[in-house]
Amino acid sequence: GVAPINRESGAFKGKRMIRGGRHQIRTAMFMSMMSAMQCNPVFKATYQRLVAAGKPKKIAIIACVRKMIVILNSMVRDGVYWDPKMN
Repeated sequence: GVAPINRESGAFKGKRMIRGGRHQIRTAMFMSMMSAMQCNPVFKATYQRLVAAGKPKKIAIIACVRKMIVILNSMVRDGVYWDPKMN
């Protein structure tokens, strides 16, 4: 539920939004990212880079949530523990 869905048709280009998925899990991931941005240097750097590039703060947080999900999925797939170099 954190993948961006584009709203485009012909020449019309709307804002991308997230939709679908499980709302409760998305809320829990959002709150865990708020904590991770303060404690984890990987997510803190990603968030600061996105905000410095001009992205709105909520969009930067959701992008970090998506990054965390991708990292966690690869950790489960490979059977490895957290490594800060994994970005």
